[in-house]
Amino acid sequence: MLEVSPLWPADLDHLRIDSPAPQALAEFYAGALGMSVSPLGGDAYLAEGRQRRLVIGGGEARGHPWSAFALEDDAQLERYRRFVIAQGGAPLPSPTPLFAQGGFSVRDPDGRLAVFGVRGASAARLASGTAVDFPARLQHVVVASRRFPEMMAYYRDVLGFLISDTVHVDDGKGRLGEVNVCFLRGNFEHHSFAIFRAPSSASDHFALEVPGWDDVRRWADHFATLDIGIWWGPGRHGAGNNLFFMIKDPDGNNIEISAELETLPKGKPGRRWPADGKALNLWGPVWVRDTAP
Repeated sequence: MLEVSPLWPADLDHLRIDSPAPQALAEFYAGALGMSVSPLGGDAYLAEGRQRRLVIGGGEARGHPWSAFALEDDAQLERYRRFVIAQGGAPLPSPTPLFAQGGFSVRDPDGRLAVFGVRGASAARLASGTAVDFPARLQHVVVASRRFPEMMAYYRDVLGFLISDTVHVDDGKGRLGEVNVCFLRGNFEHHSFAIFRAPSSASDHFALEVPGWDDVRRWADHFATLDIGIWWGPGRHGAGNNLFFMIKDPDGNNIEISAELETLPKGKPGRRWPADGKALNLWGPVWVRDTAP
């Protein structure tokens, strides 16, 4: 059994993505994902809908400066802060206006911030006149990294995420070799964060979890009315066992619609997969991170 850190339980609450045209990108999310848009000051906007919210700010396209994970209360947050410091982490101020006071962040080996805090009050409402109020909960975020071993070790050892499934290259003798993908969790869901080995470090995708197959179909039909095509899927991931498809926003960010994500009891290890594609898609083609943006 895997040892559970004071991070447990923690949920992905929101993340920041950057854009050269943040207001236009926020308006895309208003129409495509049924999110209300409100200014946060400067060049940042909050896009928020039912169980999903993003901070969209000015910067390079597909920038992803931080991901924010919500803990249950101030007591857990303080226990976790002490744990991170004891593991060698260096807490920094929290960059998000969406958490209550007392949150903190740490900088991972790729330079991205992982933010931890307690949810503040929310006054979110659906965008006026929107026709989409389908359930879709922000559930996980994935990054690609050229510092894969350091990133995996940091999120496991310093931040206390549990490793669920791993994907391994062949060792040249037909056995599982070194890890090139790892899925990490801070609660019962298979992963809230994942890392893929890649030639360069970048944002990979974020996922919205929906209740079931009918909701996957409903979202696909909705995107079709907006002429937003599916670029990968539908399929079923082996690691996590979830149904999925992906679309792209105008900046090229990858958005996954997911359903039926596997759950794992506290402390239970996941599976070890060969890098033959089945871990990424049981139904068909895979997206190989070292050859695709």
